[in-house]
Amino acid sequence: MTDLLTIRDLRIDGRAGNAWHQIVKGVDLTLKRGEILGLIGESGAGKSTLGLAAMGYTKDGCRISGGSIRFDGQELVGAPAETRRALRGKRIAYVAQSAAAAFNPAYRLITQYCEAPIRHGVMPRKQAEADAVQLYREMQLPNPEDIGFRYPHQVSGGQLQRAMVAMAMACRPDLIIFDEPTTALDVTTQIEVLATIRNIVRDHQAAAIYITHDLAVVAQMADRVKVLLRGEEVEEADTRSMLAAPREDYTKSLWAVRDFRRAPMPEPAKGSAPVLTLTGVSAGYGAKRVLDDVSLTIRRGRTVAVVGESGSGKSTAARVIMGLLPPQSGAVSFEGTALAPASRNRPKDLQRRMQMIHQMADTALNPRHRVREVIGRPLQFFLGLTGRAKEDRIRELLGQIELDPDTFIDRLPAELSGGQKQRVCIARALAAEPEFIICDEVTSALDQLVAEGILRLLDRLQREMGLTYMFITHDLATVRSIADEVVVMQNGRVIEQGPKEAMFAPPHHPYTELLLSSVPQMDPDWLTNLLAARRSARA
Repeated sequence: MTDLLTIRDLRIDGRAGNAWHQIVKGVDLTLKRGEILGLIGESGAGKSTLGLAAMGYTKDGCRISGGSIRFDGQELVGAPAETRRALRGKRIAYVAQSAAAAFNPAYRLITQYCEAPIRHGVMPRKQAEADAVQLYREMQLPNPEDIGFRYPHQVSGGQLQRAMVAMAMACRPDLIIFDEPTTALDVTTQIEVLATIRNIVRDHQAAAIYITHDLAVVAQMADRVKVLLRGEEVEEADTRSMLAAPREDYTKSLWAVRDFRRAPMPEPAKGSAPVLTLTGVSAGYGAKRVLDDVSLTIRRGRTVAVVGESGSGKSTAARVIMGLLPPQSGAVSFEGTALAPASRNRPKDLQRRMQMIHQMADTALNPRHRVREVIGRPLQFFLGLTGRAKEDRIRELLGQIELDPDTFIDRLPAELSGGQKQRVCIARALAAEPEFIICDEVTSALDQLVAEGILRLLDRLQREMGLTYMFITHDLATVRSIADEVVVMQNGRVIEQGPKEAMFAPPHHPYTELLLSSVPQMDPDWLTNLLAARRSARA
């Protein structure tokens, strides 16, 4: 079978100030139709840069300085811009990591789906809309006939990511670049999406580059795996060989990072008041109820993980707690004090004591504000710090999150890696000197080495500062790593809660069992066997 994509000695430079430095350093890559290549490596390894280069594209501030990129026999390096644009969206598609940042908030999902097939003359609008509904159904989106007529903000993060995968497949491209396409998905949804991606790539004899930090996902998806580090290839092998016996020490370190477990936090003193209590809370958007009679308690100094599928109500519960969404019924109290439904009606000191770290650092940071402004604003608003006192505290906070103040204080978000952005978001939350922090999927978009660093940082800060965390996540490996207690949600209700050790020990509630059985394993046959077992059980 002929090669669909051939990259030879590719070199890409990035600009820092007025100087250029090499970020991809002579990488080779070959891809055949029907083949999936997994690209793995830590943040800054050059994975996304290489994936975009396969489309003949580089981000602002980057340039191809040497090498060759041939797609279906056509050289893309030096090709006219019109030639490369004609391929993108039609024959080469890209699925971005952050769906929230990639969709236009002003247009409905189905309008954005139809854009590429109409513009490239693949099909007219009516046919494109019907095709969208079919792919939405394949992607296991709820109400596939109607969901396309919602705006991006009206669906959950996991649903939005699936809509993006469907949109990339609209023109049935020959090559698809998947850049961390399942990081925002819960484990049960991820299984269906991975199976759909794998089937479409092979059924249409397309090829795919699958960029991910999740080694267990790579094991299910890729025929071959290439490991990158600081823009250079570390090693490449077929997936089974790589999983069984990685040659290089760096690759072995990626395998080992999954074993992080923090020491348990001490039990709160008997009789101590809980930090946060939800009692019979129901909430929703318009006529749609998302939370249904939710009750939970979070005790001081503990980390309570809230888990469940996309759309189960995890983030909605966080919005109610923070006063961003008034409850329809029920009550929220903080340290025994009933909270006003809306944040603007809560005392400033109460707002200060409760902070939130959002899922997508890309969209949580103002792209025009430097790190100094991002961290300095809550210092001035909540604590009244100005001048030298504010500057000193900003530098102290950067030191706490393990970023060098002299290096990072005047950087813009675009000049930070994903892990560095998330650390800045943590510093912004800490600037208010809170007692309780909601961490909403704070590691879902990070590679495993960086994610482990963030978890270790949060653990250290909790022990040093006596913080209490509500940790929203769909990653059960993260739950095992950091939680003291677990709350399981489904369809807006709490169906199980208790200490972590009890939650992971059988017998389980059937839904909890479904979540646990859906966590990918480092076995290339795991997904195939699981899907076969579930089909057999339904028969």
